[in-house]
Amino acid sequence: MNHAVIVIKNVGKTYRLYGKPSDRAKEALSIKRKKYHQDFQALKGVDLVIHQGETVGILGRNGSGKSTLLKILTGVTAQTSGEVLVRGKVAALLELGAGFNLEMTGMENIYLNGTMQGIPRSAMEGLVPSIVEFADIGEFIDQPVKTYSSGMFVRLAFALAINVDPEILIVDEALSVGDIYFQAKCYRKFEDFKKAGKTILFVTHDMNSVLKYCDRAMVLDHGNKIGEGTAKEMVDLYKRTVAGANGAKEGRFIQTMPAEG
Repeated sequence: MNHAVIVIKNVGKTYRLYGKPSDRAKEALSIKRKKYHQDFQALKGVDLVIHQGETVGILGRNGSGKSTLLKILTGVTAQTSGEVLVRGKVAALLELGAGFNLEMTGMENIYLNGTMQGIPRSAMEGLVPSIVEFADIGEFIDQPVKTYSSGMFVRLAFALAINVDPEILIVDEALSVGDIYFQAKCYRKFEDFKKAGKTILFVTHDMNSVLKYCDRAMVLDHGNKIGEGTAKEMVDLYKRTVAGANGAKEGRFIQTMPAEG
């Protein structure tokens, strides 16, 4: 088996929720250390190991912790507890607009993205034609991205993510806002990445995509990992959590299925 490129060990994430903005200041200044917040556990002791060349899907209802986990893996936020290890160059497509300066043009953001990833400007100049061609947003490439539609955001973000030669591609649901033609174009690129032995981790509600592209999957519910196994097994489990057939509730139902092989 190929070596592990993502190791998630007992990862938890707790957010502090305040009733109103002033409560944060009150808590910070409280001499008696009075709490003005409520803790919200977005993730609770999640474990997952992903090996080089795997395509793994993460399924779960809204609010299950999927996006929080991807943000931890990409360094957008830090876990409250547990350990995370990521080996290899990562390109991520998270929520719309993430990583973009809205006042800058699409072209300027291409170079900004390269700078943020440590890619020399001369190297980015060589990548620009491929990025612009894949994004296919025409003259809007020279317009401020604040004028972009959600579809344009996704086109440019995905074009950037796949053209910086990542070893690990992380995608968070964003493809759902693209048109059918562009989605098909992206999934063809997934196939190319798989053939090249790259690793793909993506969050989606599209169960057909999980069945078609994923080697295996994981299901989250209320911050808990409730299943891990083959794509078909996890799609079936996800359907049951949505339907409520098994009463998958916090801390009550844990089902782990070994991946094939």
